[in-house]
Amino acid sequence: MIEIIETAPLNAVHDLGRLGTRCYGIGRSGAMDRVALAAGNAMLGNDANAAGIEVQLFPIVLRFTVDTMVAVTGADAGALLDGVPVPAFWAMPVKAGQELELVSPADGMRSYVTVAGGIDVPVVLGSRTTALRDAFGGFQGRALKAGDMLPIGAAPALAAREAAGFGAASPWHAVTRPACGDAAPDDITLRVVPAGEYEQYDEPSQAALWAQPWTVTTQSNRQGYRLQGDKALVRQPLEMRSHGIVPGVVQVPPSGQPIIQLSDGNSAGGYPKIGVVIDADLWRVAQAAPGRRLRFVPCTPALAREAERELAHYLDTLRRQSAWVRRAA
Repeated sequence: MIEIIETAPLNAVHDLGRLGTRCYGIGRSGAMDRVALAAGNAMLGNDANAAGIEVQLFPIVLRFTVDTMVAVTGADAGALLDGVPVPAFWAMPVKAGQELELVSPADGMRSYVTVAGGIDVPVVLGSRTTALRDAFGGFQGRALKAGDMLPIGAAPALAAREAAGFGAASPWHAVTRPACGDAAPDDITLRVVPAGEYEQYDEPSQAALWAQPWTVTTQSNRQGYRLQGDKALVRQPLEMRSHGIVPGVVQVPPSGQPIIQLSDGNSAGGYPKIGVVIDADLWRVAQAAPGRRLRFVPCTPALAREAERELAHYLDTLRRQSAWVRRAA
């Protein structure tokens, strides 16, 4: 078991998401940074879709009631195991009674704690993820709170060849950054495929989409990120009916300031779509805190598939290399 000793609001159990239910009005949900969760599972030899803890508000303190092995991925949140610092993207053995604390990220937005065997909450509609808005799935359909006891799935007893554990390169260093010529070093660049209503925007708006930075506002959450730019996007007036949308869709409300739909986004909406952030770049959005600047880079479906292959190679390599530095306990 993992005992929740202390937690901020909104931290919850998630896997990679609930697929095949959008036709019933139920969105994907799941980890915002799906790459970080998958990386933690790869380091531990879990199934890629095993459930872990997404930490988006800090601090959180966990106590382990059994000997096991855990990984901490995503944002570097100043993790401490019994007071000893733990780097980001690190897997390590833990003993029963030890406590893991995640304090606060110096950079990034969300951290993930995975455990050998995964968190063994019930599968609901094909997923263990928490649908926070609809109050089902995950652990009792809600965010975690102090005193919760999370069951751990069955797994072989594991240890690291080095007592302190082992680390991995984060995707920020291991995966190619989308090229944007005039982007500042701290800008997060995202590949975007023009969407259905792109041609309905005037040329200055189309140019502004790619040319200017977009700042993540404080009105951003797991449902969507609201952005702010100097130049609003102007579209020809046209009545639209609600239509299906997916994570990554960039919608433009009447204000002309875009919204990126994310994990807990609606299954349908009526705002026009100017673009879609490719799935292989959504983990970058998940780590963008309010105030961070995003830059959009034009992309084609073929380039999006190449990006998916690069991410798959990163995770496959991580799984193979981690198998070399784990051993049976």
